[in-house]
Amino acid sequence: MFDYAGKNAIVFGGTSGIGLATAQLLAQRGATVTVAGLEPSAPSALSAPEPLHNSPQLSWVHCNVTSPSDVAAAVDLAARSSPIGWLVYSAGIQRYGTAIECTVEEWDLVQSVNARGAFLAAHFTLPHMQRGSAIVNVSSVQAISCQQNVAAYAASKGTLDSLTRALALDHALAGIRVNAVLPGTVDTPMVRSSAELFRGDKTSAAVVAEWGRLHPLGRVAQPVEVAQAIAFLLSDEASFITGTTLAVDGGLLAQLSVRL
Repeated sequence: MFDYAGKNAIVFGGTSGIGLATAQLLAQRGATVTVAGLEPSAPSALSAPEPLHNSPQLSWVHCNVTSPSDVAAAVDLAARSSPIGWLVYSAGIQRYGTAIECTVEEWDLVQSVNARGAFLAAHFTLPHMQRGSAIVNVSSVQAISCQQNVAAYAASKGTLDSLTRALALDHALAGIRVNAVLPGTVDTPMVRSSAELFRGDKTSAAVVAEWGRLHPLGRVAQPVEVAQAIAFLLSDEASFITGTTLAVDGGLLAQLSVRL
């Protein structure tokens, strides 16, 4: 396995879901990780499954990814002791509705968090990166093939994929790789919240299970399964991979809706 010891990483949106699982995994493997999140204080979730919040390998900083000054401050904190080798952008929100139903304010907020925030993270982090560094953005299968009533979310993830390719090309000669992962349905607080919204007379757990059965593997992913893909793309084991999107979707994008 690739040696993560001595690596310095920053994870935006690292206090829940995929971001939290990634921060924990990198720290468990020996990396120093700065977790940037919106919470007003370090969340207790950072202590699970191991008490990493008291570890010198894992620290937390308040950050609103829509604020350039917050993002810049988080990056400066992460870069205090050594250059930043890895950036993971996992901040994201979901809002439902067609282009008619979605308000202008909702549209702007989704773009600001899901796409503009990724730009801000790259904008402020790249000057602190050296040859051999890597960036992974957490996108979505809905950047490529989406469901109904997710106009703002799908557009934001499409923008994120395009930004990923642009960053990869612009910084390739500097030896900095940039990729994205495209998760399918993952058992995160955001997905549980969506299930609660649409559950009707079912339980949210039953709705999540139904969504899982739509994937060829027959279940939703656990956050750590996406985190493992992110860790691979960050590592030197992926040293010739840049400008790509890796689907971590249980086969969702491989299938057609037509059944024989």
